[in-house]
Amino acid sequence: MGSRCLLERVQGQVLTPGDPGYENARRVWNGDVDRRPRAVVRCAGMADVLEAVRFARERDLPAAVRGGGHAVAGHGICDDGLVIDLSAMTAVRVDPAARTARAQGGCLYRHLDHATQAAGLAVTGGIVSHTGIGGLTLGGGIGWLMRRHGLAADNLRSCEVVTADGERLVASARQHPELFWGLHGGGGNFGIVTSFEYDLHPVGPVVVAGMVAYDLADGPEALRCFRDLVAQAPDDLGAVANLRLAPPLAEIPAHLHGRPIVSVTVCHAGPVERGEAALRHLRAFGRPVLDTIAPRPYLAHQRLFDPASPTAAATTGSPGSSRRSPTR
Repeated sequence: MGSRCLLERVQGQVLTPGDPGYENARRVWNGDVDRRPRAVVRCAGMADVLEAVRFARERDLPAAVRGGGHAVAGHGICDDGLVIDLSAMTAVRVDPAARTARAQGGCLYRHLDHATQAAGLAVTGGIVSHTGIGGLTLGGGIGWLMRRHGLAADNLRSCEVVTADGERLVASARQHPELFWGLHGGGGNFGIVTSFEYDLHPVGPVVVAGMVAYDLADGPEALRCFRDLVAQAPDDLGAVANLRLAPPLAEIPAHLHGRPIVSVTVCHAGPVERGEAALRHLRAFGRPVLDTIAPRPYLAHQRLFDPASPTAAATTGSPGSSRRSPTR
């Protein structure tokens, strides 16, 4: 058993039941998940993660790791244990010359995209900007850029990892290569990744992107058009077809909200003129009830579906507003 309380071992915030901010800290994206940890430690950096893991081991506490908190199953929270929360760790360092980025494990894709797009670069990263980079990357990582640049995991160069026995190491093709292989889509059970290093690619900042939607009655013809589009599409074109109720997005007129539609959402990550040419046939097809395809910032397109995937977690206060020890 440790001789010091957790508060004395970390620089970040520690929240226990009854503390201001605890209720917000235990909420995750899926509002149906309602668990009450014994403590949440909001790590300020890798050293805090090390101490939190060691503390949990010493006291035989169940532990959960929270990055973006987006997992549907609620992996980022636990009952009567310790939550190792990386959400304050959002620093991103971009090397435009080398076309690489180093991002801390608590980053959401909006943090990573904002930093990389400042240099006209990007890496595959989901379709909702408040998704955490950790869960998405360690699960493979789909996104609009994957046909040209592969999954997020395909673009990993290295990972800084805290292992279950409380050690820090770096996994790459040369260092701990078997662990690095497992981190390429194998899920989050190989350790806590406190930072990810990615290869980046020239993207945008303006891409041709948006949505075409058809009434559900026109669905069979619209899906055949989609089939033909993807069969000959260039690798720069990412496209997704959905049969759904029209979501309450700002780009969709209110009279369509909740109406059954077939939607085709696209993002062409190459030159604008090529994107417009690649999507000309789709935009000319049938009787769309909506067509929002246009040149737009890649960052704006990455946020397109955010309103349709709202998080249940409330906005938290500033770090340091309450710091107390859990059990001694």
